[in-house]
Amino acid sequence: MKLDEQRASDNVEDRRGIGMVGGGLGVGGIVIALVAYFLGVDPAVVSDVAQQVATQSPGSSREAPHGAPKDEIGQFVSKVLGSTEDVWGTLASRSGSRYRAPTLVLYEGQVRSACGMGQAAMGPFYCPGDERLYLDLSFFRDLQRRFGAPGDFAQAYVIAHEVGHHVQKLTGAFQKMEAARARSQAEQNRVSVRMELQADCYAGVWGHHAGTMNQLDSGDIAEALNAATAIGDDRLQKEAQGRVVPESFTHGSSAQRVRWFKRGLDSGRPQDCDTFAAASL
Repeated sequence: MKLDEQRASDNVEDRRGIGMVGGGLGVGGIVIALVAYFLGVDPAVVSDVAQQVATQSPGSSREAPHGAPKDEIGQFVSKVLGSTEDVWGTLASRSGSRYRAPTLVLYEGQVRSACGMGQAAMGPFYCPGDERLYLDLSFFRDLQRRFGAPGDFAQAYVIAHEVGHHVQKLTGAFQKMEAARARSQAEQNRVSVRMELQADCYAGVWGHHAGTMNQLDSGDIAEALNAATAIGDDRLQKEAQGRVVPESFTHGSSAQRVRWFKRGLDSGRPQDCDTFAAASL
């Protein structure tokens, strides 16, 4: 990516190296242990998968720094976040509204959020309760080594996908998920797939406009498509259990994730990302 001219966002909270801090659960709180796939996991949505009461260590008294970190990877994520803010801010103003930017929290190992306890093994996630994106940077290594999806734009796609969930929070899409939870697990899974594919499409919308701002290198799009393919439910289930169970999908197949990312990428229009109105995904 070409981010030299991109401003770095100040909406970054760097909790790396200082333990668990910030709002969230106190002693004896509920720890949310998610059995879900990487990218776009929302603890508020799947918290009923597995919960247990645990005693948590007191938070650090050291305050987490806010603003763009100075290290190379911190600068990268801050500039990607800044790019998403510029794109979604412009799109919101065109529709007569104002974009409220999320905060990106960098952490190591585990983290408290308004949605419960997050762990690196969960992968990146967005919490609608505090409008924060949570990212353990070790996931970028997993993305390359475990999933075979290297490249800086693959990493940017991860961030843009989580920002897509924030856009859903702002537009009220999370209400559909809450309604589905009250009906059945099967319906919850179906709605979850549409939520995740819409977030992929929104990531594509950002990618479209990043391209118009000359922020993409040759090969960047291929990196993102490779990442979308690598974390499809069908591929992950096949690798983990040797078989595919479509009714248990929560994020969509590799083909679906690629399709909806490309849809947003090609058009650059958020209104083209209405997966809930789509007869076929």
